[in-house]
Amino acid sequence: MDPWAEREEIARQAAARVADIAAASSAQLDEVARLLQAELAESISELRGDQLMLDLLYASVESNVKTFFHIARYGVPVDAVEAPWPAVEYARRLAQREISSNALLRAYRLGHRRALEWVAGELAGVEPDGRVSFAALRMLQDAAFAYIDRVSEQVVAEYETERERWLAHRNTIRTATLSALLAGEEVDVAGAEHVLGYRLRQEHLGLVLWADERMTSTDPLESLGQLTSSVAQEVGADSSPLFVPQDRWLGWGWIPLRAGAPVDLDRLARVLGAAGSEVKAAIGAVGTGVAGFRATHRQALRAHQIAVIGAERAQQITSFTAPGVRAAAALAGDLALARDLVTSMLGGLAQDDEGVARLRETLTVFLQQNQSFVATAAKVHLHKNTVKYRVDKAVQLRGRPIEEDRLDLELALAACRWLGPAVLT
Repeated sequence: MDPWAEREEIARQAAARVADIAAASSAQLDEVARLLQAELAESISELRGDQLMLDLLYASVESNVKTFFHIARYGVPVDAVEAPWPAVEYARRLAQREISSNALLRAYRLGHRRALEWVAGELAGVEPDGRVSFAALRMLQDAAFAYIDRVSEQVVAEYETERERWLAHRNTIRTATLSALLAGEEVDVAGAEHVLGYRLRQEHLGLVLWADERMTSTDPLESLGQLTSSVAQEVGADSSPLFVPQDRWLGWGWIPLRAGAPVDLDRLARVLGAAGSEVKAAIGAVGTGVAGFRATHRQALRAHQIAVIGAERAQQITSFTAPGVRAAAALAGDLALARDLVTSMLGGLAQDDEGVARLRETLTVFLQQNQSFVATAAKVHLHKNTVKYRVDKAVQLRGRPIEEDRLDLELALAACRWLGPAVLT
């Protein structure tokens, strides 16, 4: 026989055999789909899920296998094929459950391989001519590759569209839930925990994290989110923290704490230091339960306000529990009133001057140490005589004894310490 005619005959027989195999496979569609479903769920852990997701996986597999064998049997052009509806719906559900599209693509690759292995076995059992069997297998391989290439692209596009829609929807619900919580509204605690992905019935440490706009990082929010996780790791959190971006440079955070776990500010300062000087944090006091979730956040916001007002002197971490911060937070709401208090209580000690600032700091510690020169000297690491000189100089600049208006004096000193130039003369 002429070689060309022989090749044509082999191709004709191969095409007929492909149609036969496709027809036989269609008759065993349920069995093939069940085998593929079980193998995919076993091989790809993300696809195991609950019974609903397993049923959807079966429907996706079954519809894809059916469509492919229909193409192979009748020679339908792959360019005319659209992804089966069950396959598209399964991709959407994976997106809603935040299962990676990598798992979806891997399922198509494994399904492709397993289906070809199955038809190769069928071919070997019914076609004695190796040349025809090989040609038929090549046809099936080409058709399968073209089908998987087209359909996987379509379902991944549907996955991404649904993922964006779902995230926007989820973020809307998440934002509304968080707003209701912080406003003190009645909420279903279990439902709120599910939406936020964060347990409310525990102890919390509220954070406000922000980055300098000169930060070289291309994504400051990503850095702040990672920093929240680092803080959680440092305090030994046994579950994931909650981080909620507010704008490109600012985010709110909540760190879950074990009951009674201490918060070491020095250790937290080291974590922030490792993140770079462009990043700063304000923290509240530890709170418990839903009320504590709100309270520690409010306190972190006030500490953040203090840090921003006194930006020139702000430390990398500002704690609401630090001495004087609560008082300064109360005064920060009315800076004009705070300035009046500082001026009237401190006189010449209210100057915005480094030397005078040292006098105020020494006087603050002196008052905290019950006016003991010895205790103050030990606290500030100075000689007792130096402490006495500074206290005397501070009293001289103030213009009256420190025993007068003691409470207002301490409030004024706290305002100077934390609000800085905003209240100084």
